[in-house]
Amino acid sequence: QSENVLGYFVNVERIPNSCSHPPNHISLKDRKILLNISMAYYRFNISAYNEAGESPRAIYIVPEFPVKDLPGQIHVKSQGTNAVVTWTPEYNPKCFVVDWGTGKEDMQMKIITTATRNFTLDNFQPYKLYKIMVHASDVCQCESFMRHEKTFGVTHFYSVEGVPRTGPPNVTILNITKHSAIVKWTQIAAEDHLGFLQGYRISYTDSSRKKSPPVTLNSSVTSYHLTGLKGKTTYRVQISGFTNAGEGPLTLSQPFSTPKYGTVE
Repeated sequence: QSENVLGYFVNVERIPNSCSHPPNHISLKDRKILLNISMAYYRFNISAYNEAGESPRAIYIVPEFPVKDLPGQIHVKSQGTNAVVTWTPEYNPKCFVVDWGTGKEDMQMKIITTATRNFTLDNFQPYKLYKIMVHASDVCQCESFMRHEKTFGVTHFYSVEGVPRTGPPNVTILNITKHSAIVKWTQIAAEDHLGFLQGYRISYTDSSRKKSPPVTLNSSVTSYHLTGLKGKTTYRVQISGFTNAGEGPLTLSQPFSTPKYGTVE
């Protein structure tokens, strides 16, 4: 139906928006628009119109930007259910705009118009990953700062870290030979981390219940080549994840048996 379209309406809405004014309402003829926005979450409502009226709206939420090349570093220190936020380098715009929450459906917003070197955010729950964004603006009127805010820094924060809720899923043993095997697994889901995941720990025992020294790997690794195994032996493998708070539960014991002979033998 594009030949019947006279133009488009675009509503640009910040998430969250503690200002009382309605979203920016833009009317245009083209099917594209260039906007300079901060790294806050934004919702776009796009509709077409003609002489008969306006179409239903398409809703688009801007995906998260990769965090890089920001001018400031954000530092967060826990104080019970509160968090004290500081930043470097020192910077004193007319106002700061702060967003914090666990995701775009759960963000709070605070406008700080006083000169300050730090500020306190509240209502943090333990074991939840929070995103904290600090935006700076030299225009502090609520109705216009969103057009001028620039993201100064972004960080992630746990008020209290816990150990992972589960071990990694889908543990499998592949390419078993007389003296080696490959262990593979799937990363622990983000909602089960309960803290910043530091890595994985693999432990394995043979049929005589002799336990080998555990292997510690970083959190990006999802496979490991076990070597130095004995032939014609049953092994049991278990894997756990760990955070700064400690080690989470082990996976169910995964058995495999090495053959008596190697391929050459």
